[in-house]
Amino acid sequence: MTGDNVNMYGGSGNTGIQNNRFAQPATEPVSPELREAVRELLRLVGELRGQLPPASARVLDDNLPALTGEADAPPAPEERHRALLAVAGIAATVSAVGEPVIEAVRKVLGLLGAV
Repeated sequence: MTGDNVNMYGGSGNTGIQNNRFAQPATEPVSPELREAVRELLRLVGELRGQLPPASARVLDDNLPALTGEADAPPAPEERHRALLAVAGIAATVSAVGEPVIEAVRKVLGLLGAV
């Protein structure tokens, strides 16, 4: 349900409504290098996904919107960071097979200035 939600408690002759609308903060442009690093990470995650148990694959799937920006709103930096660490954690459980994903996560974190 969308729209205004108005509650009045007591008083008489209440008229009018005040709407506080705030502009969304401007998002910083994504560098081509970061865009390519995320694209490569997603490719590697796709390859890794088929080698994981179903529960681990679901964790990857749950974190993809924060990596790709496909969520309803752009992910907060903390959410993106959390998702990257979750993906790296899953990749670490499969040893050498997951190493390319871990390296890709490190690269993305570096480009975001998070390492």
